[in-house]
Amino acid sequence: MRRLVGIDEAGRGALAGPVVAAAVIFPTAGNHPRIKDSKQMRPKDRWDQARLIRESAPAWSIAMASVEEIDQLNIHHASLLAMKRAVELLGILPDFALVDGKYYPKIRVPGEALIKGDSLIAEISAASILAKTARDALMIKLESRYPGYGLAQHKGYPTKLHLAGLLKIGVSPCHRRSYRPIARMMEQPVMAMLGSIG
Repeated sequence: MRRLVGIDEAGRGALAGPVVAAAVIFPTAGNHPRIKDSKQMRPKDRWDQARLIRESAPAWSIAMASVEEIDQLNIHHASLLAMKRAVELLGILPDFALVDGKYYPKIRVPGEALIKGDSLIAEISAASILAKTARDALMIKLESRYPGYGLAQHKGYPTKLHLAGLLKIGVSPCHRRSYRPIARMMEQPVMAMLGSIG
């Protein structure tokens, strides 16, 4: 029986923190926990499912692309890079890969991208859960390093709390400078200085 790996990422739309990808192989088709897309789950259920996946999957991995790589490559290419790293960390070479979304990463495994795959394929759903919980845990840790933004609550996404923190404190090293809201915020002090000179 061929080994199928599901791949997904978390954090594309966030203003802060890395993008995280996960890859999951289950023992056999149908022999895995009953799971669904991580976005459709309550946080506690998601953490419980992540533990179950890690215990039952013969191979799984989590990888990321840093804020610096996101700013250098753009979020699209950084997401594909994180996926590629996740597959390389598996320790098992899959026979076929299914990736959530429209684009397939440059990996040495045949496969295809599947739109809404995280709600259709168990392996992709599992990867979605692992990527989401791993990234959430990382953002909670970043809260202690960069307090005042509410990172533990919104995980870096553009909420009112996050934007209020940015306006009050400014941009931190964990923010994605290539993202328009952050870039605009960094330009404002410069524009104010230029205005005062004129």
